[in-house]
Amino acid sequence: MHVNSLASASPFTTKDGSTIRELHHTQGQSLAEATLAPGQTTQRHYHRASEEIYFVLEGEGELEIDGERRRIRPGDAALIRPGAWHECVAVSQLRFLCCCAPAYSHDDTFFK
Repeated sequence: MHVNSLASASPFTTKDGSTIRELHHTQGQSLAEATLAPGQTTQRHYHRASEEIYFVLEGEGELEIDGERRRIRPGDAALIRPGAWHECVAVSQLRFLCCCAPAYSHDDTFFK
């Protein structure tokens, strides 16, 4: 059995600028908690291979996916398909789960 805790997960900064604490990372998928400070923005990017789901735990943000913008709040789950350009702006301290399949990789993060 593999059970990990946020309390023991070391934070690191992803290529897009968000801070995450990874809970699980296998070849097929990854699960991490991501945080953005008020006003912080991830750099607009896309992933060729990974599909992502963001699930908001705390705070508010504005999520843009392929030009469409929407306010996100606790309880919202956003699907980001492979190849979709996206960025997130924290309106307040924002904390969300980021599920990636296949697993998150710096090498699968692309910018203009």
